[in-house]
Amino acid sequence: MMKLDRYDLKILDILSRDGRITKSKLAEAINLSVSPCWERVKRLEKAGVIEGYTARINADVLVPRNPVWVQIELKQHNADSFARFEALVMQTPEVTECVAVGGGVDYLVKFEARTIDSYQRLMDKWLVSEAGIERYFTYIVTKTVKRVPIGIDTDDIL
Repeated sequence: MMKLDRYDLKILDILSRDGRITKSKLAEAINLSVSPCWERVKRLEKAGVIEGYTARINADVLVPRNPVWVQIELKQHNADSFARFEALVMQTPEVTECVAVGGGVDYLVKFEARTIDSYQRLMDKWLVSEAGIERYFTYIVTKTVKRVPIGIDTDDIL
């Protein structure tokens, strides 16, 4: 595990919120000169701590989508069943998030569907596939209350 100091953590926090910040503004924000600050950024990139820089695209402006969250329970709980279901998730472009969870269900899956009808047609296909779904519960998103990029809280690391 890589040792990070307060400067590194501050760099990560700032870049996680603003990947387009200039070198000089980043250096100013962490109270270092530009060269040592940029060397730290390059070290963090080389170590794989910083994986890349992306833009958050508002897909709704391009193609309106309906977010749908689904709880899924599988019929069987073994490695083959999990692998089969996860392979289906990976090959379904409408799935934008999927997490395995403990508790009463096996997976939480987020679909971004063009219409609710298209989501249901996709789910109907999943049900007759080899995915092994026992039951599912659909939750239609009516509004997004909060969506923010995750920053680094230095108190959690130090």
